[in-house]
Amino acid sequence: MDQKLNEEDVKRLLSNPTGDVRAEIADKIAAQHQGLSEGQRKLAEDIFRLMVRDAEVRVREALARQLKENPTVPHDVALSLARDVEDVSLPMLQFSEVLTDEDLIEIVRSQGPEKQVAVAGRSHVSATLADALVDTGNEAAVATLVSNEGADLSENTLNRVVDRYGESEQVGQSLVERKVLPITVAERLMTKVSENLRRHLMARPDLTPEAAAAMMLQARELAVLGLSNTEGDVAELVGHLYNVGRLTPSIMLRSVCMGDMTFFEVAIAKLAKIKVENCRTLIHDAGKRGFEALFEKAGLPKAFYAAMRAAIDVSYEMEYDGGPNDRERFSRRMIERILTQYGDLGVEFENDDLEYLLSKMNQLPATMLGD
Repeated sequence: MDQKLNEEDVKRLLSNPTGDVRAEIADKIAAQHQGLSEGQRKLAEDIFRLMVRDAEVRVREALARQLKENPTVPHDVALSLARDVEDVSLPMLQFSEVLTDEDLIEIVRSQGPEKQVAVAGRSHVSATLADALVDTGNEAAVATLVSNEGADLSENTLNRVVDRYGESEQVGQSLVERKVLPITVAERLMTKVSENLRRHLMARPDLTPEAAAAMMLQARELAVLGLSNTEGDVAELVGHLYNVGRLTPSIMLRSVCMGDMTFFEVAIAKLAKIKVENCRTLIHDAGKRGFEALFEKAGLPKAFYAAMRAAIDVSYEMEYDGGPNDRERFSRRMIERILTQYGDLGVEFENDDLEYLLSKMNQLPATMLGD
């Protein structure tokens, strides 16, 4: 088919103005629009204004298909097509640069979910438009937005996404796979997503070992509080950390200082390549020599020995109080005891570990309510 409008086309339109013929003519005029002279373009635009009111959807659809990436299409024509039924509007909403943020925000707020998804997939989405999309409650649109590297998403907007949609597998997957994800957002997301997505989060190449450690411990805190606290869950997490090179001495020290003995036991057993039952015997029942041998077999740096040994000893002296949130208070008392006595115990902490434990202590409750 000849893509240029010719005299024969005009004759056909006059003699047989069916929907098919009108759609074909719309397609040709729109395709030629940018190459027309000023006078011809004005005439073509007047024809567009008639065609956007054509009763046949296929006529308007042909027009939208040809004009979606045309930067010179009149604004009123582009907006009329963008407000049309989905078959007509979606190409304009996703591709037309003639539409303004004001146009798009109005459409996002007033029209259906498919149009919201189309807007979320534009090559550039401004911060203001992104916020409007987050407010829609449309998971598919927000997942599309988050996976769109051309979207201007501030840290605040990403945190809003996590708070509102973090438990959605679709949105969570898009967040985890985003090229740039601020650590504050990643940590917040950690408390929302499934175990599978948590593993993907911790394996992100842009996370520092310290950040990965903090996120892992946050995940374990959730587990200890009852979300998934079987030894099988712990072994799975430890195995994943080991496989991605994140089962570090620092993670193990921080966990044992917070009273998470299960994680510590499974982790050191993994490094020492022995059964967890045998590991427990060496830690708790074989005296200090048993733990020394285990520590050496696990290949842990000597600088961590005194702190880990002290944390184990302190754990024997501590008890749960049986009240609400006693897990958190137990962790706080463990950290307080270790930090107030570590000088006397001959323990030296790395600065990062010391700062982490101080920070966690300040976040945990000191006493039961009403004490």
